[in-house]
Amino acid sequence: MSLQVIGAGLGRTGTLSLKAALEQLGFGPCYHMTRIFEHVEHGPMWQQFAAGERGDWDSLLGDYNAAVDWPASYFWRELAAFYPQAKVILTVRDAARWFNSIDNTLFRFMRSPVT
Repeated sequence: MSLQVIGAGLGRTGTLSLKAALEQLGFGPCYHMTRIFEHVEHGPMWQQFAAGERGDWDSLLGDYNAAVDWPASYFWRELAAFYPQAKVILTVRDAARWFNSIDNTLFRFMRSPVT
């Protein structure tokens, strides 16, 4: 399997809906941030890429036809270079509405004390 679709949009821009649509259109399975909770072993690989270290994208995303949302969207340029046949989709949202949405979800979670 090889990545065919790369989502370049940030979270809270309709990426979960895009994931569902891509899977319904036959581009599944689709990697989404929610997969990290199912595959905690992916964390160190994402950290390796974030540190600028080279790695094998296929070892991380080889079982997927598409990747959307964070953290894949952060690496859309690298993924597009590694998978040159893949199409890139940019999802967007009004900036103020995006901030309100992420502030009330992800940022709220990040501000919560860990117990």
